[in-house]
Amino acid sequence: MQETDIRPIPKYILNLIRKKDKDLYPNPDGHVRCYAYLTAWKKELIKVTVAVKHRYKKWYCKQVAIHGLNSDKCFVKDMEYCYCTGMGFRFGWYEEGLQKYENWYERGWCRADDKYYDPYAELINSFFIDRLPEFRYSAYKLYQGCNIFKYLRLYRQYPQLEMLMKLGFTKIAMSTTILKRCGTDKAFCKWLITNKELIQSRHYYIDVIIRAYKTKKPLEKLQSYKEAKLRLVHDSSLNPIKEAFRGKTLERFFDYIVKQKTNPNTYLDYMKACRYLNLDMTEDKNRFPRDFKRWHDIRIDQYSTKKALEDEEKRKELYSRFASVAEKYLSLQHAKRNAFICIIAKSPADLIREGEALHHCVGRMNYDQRFAREESLIFFIRNKYNPDMPFVTVEYSIKYRKVLQCYGEHDRKPSDDVLHYVNKIWLPYANKKLKQIAA
Repeated sequence: MQETDIRPIPKYILNLIRKKDKDLYPNPDGHVRCYAYLTAWKKELIKVTVAVKHRYKKWYCKQVAIHGLNSDKCFVKDMEYCYCTGMGFRFGWYEEGLQKYENWYERGWCRADDKYYDPYAELINSFFIDRLPEFRYSAYKLYQGCNIFKYLRLYRQYPQLEMLMKLGFTKIAMSTTILKRCGTDKAFCKWLITNKELIQSRHYYIDVIIRAYKTKKPLEKLQSYKEAKLRLVHDSSLNPIKEAFRGKTLERFFDYIVKQKTNPNTYLDYMKACRYLNLDMTEDKNRFPRDFKRWHDIRIDQYSTKKALEDEEKRKELYSRFASVAEKYLSLQHAKRNAFICIIAKSPADLIREGEALHHCVGRMNYDQRFAREESLIFFIRNKYNPDMPFVTVEYSIKYRKVLQCYGEHDRKPSDDVLHYVNKIWLPYANKKLKQIAA
């Protein structure tokens, strides 16, 4: 297709665009909207993107991009990619008399890469595809994405896309990995149909689906491995666990913490205690004790005793630094119009009392040292009407301004109302106060 082949917007298309725009924006402001329509040129499917704008009670509509299904290049006019705008593009309106000066990109039609100049635009005549015999059975009407050309190009390469869409696998049908296997492995197709309801019930990673098929392991279990592994990858505080458990032993670790009803953070405390006590963590009896809670408590007590003897001389200095940090961040406490209040720990003794009352490690690991070094702060969530009763403990990162841990008695996850208070009410308040302190 050449520039001389570009035709004006047909009247019936212009009317469709105007009607669609009026339905979507009955009270338009000055921002630009984009729509697209399909047409054909020498049997090639063409998509034309138009920009629409209201100004001085007048309605403006013009072509800004023309894409051909068979080409990786497109024609662009009066449009520039701009990452800082909400749409990702900006448009020039000099020719329409809406601006005083001409922008550098308003120089008529020019060629550009197809993938860079394709703004999201609602397609107003998708039914045009039915005119092309090649795509009559493509199931394009089931596609809910915003790039119809991507779908049609994929269908042209992998006709099995039609089958997946019609069977309801819309969440995974656009994956080339799935499409390639469906084209070569009939057993995989049967497995997909057998597990159709499960696969459609939620989002599954593509590699998880392939692995479940190959290994015959439960899909849900492999998905939980994947999600747990991703959490581990993105949480730098859990690096020692990532280094200690790799490959198949990582799956064994995930199985173990689920069976023992614990979590990676609690296991990390246990592992640090074992290493401090010079125990061999390559032995299964230390890595995977049969009764984790019992041995966790034993190792933490041993750690606390040994550390207390070594740190007795530093105890006074620690208490002084701890109190100084608590005073510095006192404004992060919260007690405003809610069923809960949040108070900061004032001394290591507060951590010990909290840990003993709620049966967790906050008073027995090195949380006091991290507090004194201003690496993380410890806050106590209390019921407003019973402020002295230990309830929920929160570890808060000063550097990342986020909650690292939030546990109740026996490391249990708090109720939804407590989590809402911590994450939606107290955390934004604390981050705001932290900015003031930094300033």
